Amino acid sequence: MGKLTKKAENLLMLIWAQSFIALAGSLFYSEVMGYVPCELCWYQRILMYPLVIIYGMAAIKKEISIALPGLILSGIGMVVSTYHYLVQKLPALQEAGGSCGLVPCNFQYVNYFGFITIPFLAGTAFIIIFVLHLMLLKESRRK
Repeated sequence: MGKLTKKAENLLMLIWAQSFIALAGSLFYSEVMGYVPCELCWYQRILMYPLVIIYGMAAIKKEISIALPGLILSGIGMVVSTYHYLVQKLPALQEAGGSCGLVPCNFQYVNYFGFITIPFLAGTAFIIIFVLHLMLLKESRRK
């Protein structure tokens, strides 16, 4: 593939930064704050952590095609995070999250402003990554 535009390079770095911040945030909550991740949190981590490597390598090599798995992982991550958030917030689904594992998936370690929970933060990161990747694809087709 040809040389990336400056905008495409910036988008790749922005996506990498977002995935790194999400990784650091999840490690902060588990390692510093001592919050034990539930089963759905682990699935979200499994989907988020490789994004740091995928987008980092794509940015270093300046090759968008390397990052395609990141679009797929972030899309799946959006679905898992949305489901997890709904398990926490919807009374109809809270029973389903009660028997999730050692830590119930409906348990909320944090609840900033009454709606921002850890799955909400992860979901926001996945959405940002997904949208920025779509913008990256659009930018790469433009040249």
